[in-house]
Amino acid sequence: MINHKKYFVKHNEKLNLSKISTSDTNGLKSKKDAESKLTKNIKELAELQAKLYAQDKYAVLIVFQAMDAAGKDGMIKHVMTGLNPQGTQVFSFKQPSKTELDHGYLWRINNSLPEKGRIGIFNRSHYEDVLVVRVHDFIKDQKIPDKFKNGKIWKQRYKQINDFERYLYENGTIILKFFLHISKEEQKKRFLKRINNPTKNWKFSEADLKERTFWNDYQNAYEEALSSTSKSNAPWYVIPSDKKWYARLVVSEIIIGKMKSLKPDFPKLDREKLKALERAKELLLNESK
Repeated sequence: MINHKKYFVKHNEKLNLSKISTSDTNGLKSKKDAESKLTKNIKELAELQAKLYAQDKYAVLIVFQAMDAAGKDGMIKHVMTGLNPQGTQVFSFKQPSKTELDHGYLWRINNSLPEKGRIGIFNRSHYEDVLVVRVHDFIKDQKIPDKFKNGKIWKQRYKQINDFERYLYENGTIILKFFLHISKEEQKKRFLKRINNPTKNWKFSEADLKERTFWNDYQNAYEEALSSTSKSNAPWYVIPSDKKWYARLVVSEIIIGKMKSLKPDFPKLDREKLKALERAKELLLNESK
């Protein structure tokens, strides 16, 4: 079993991403073995999802944040591939629209939360408003009173996010947050693959290179945001992601572990409902052709 605890971010503990390995595999060397385990995990996750959906008591929200080319899309595709689309929702948060900017930054997030019984997946999230907004100083253009646009705004937003996520948790939404941690060198390799492979050219943009020049600023913003908003009710995990096969396995195990802890199960019918089923069965069996 992989030791997941070492990837957990402790609340308000100083985080230094440069000292956290991006290529750690916890001693697991075989990609083939990891993929075999992932296949089993996907099957188990599908079984847990079916029970979660039938129970209709909890919702699960999975958040993915990362630098460009860290593998968010592939993570969602491979780990969630066995889930029933009826019980799964995926939202990708890009630059906010004019309508979204006319509301508070959590408005569009609130509108995209999973219903009870469903698994919601966020490809980027409300954390963009303490990451890209901070790195590029977009806060100066947001429609909030000037008196709040000061040096305290990021700590205020961390508190708002913590309060928001606690509210979700206390109303039955289980939150898991993953930062897919890659090295700058690995990002470079993946960018070059996109450029050299015609089928992946569409995934590359010159804007990606521009963002790359802000690498250190993003690392600093991530360090503070993750440390400030990792709580037991909404934990952050820093997942080594230079090796995609390992990252996918770790994420799948953490999700399964959390969903098992909820003890989801198919609803047990009372005596009257069981009798009603027997009557329905009898009517069907005696039905004339």
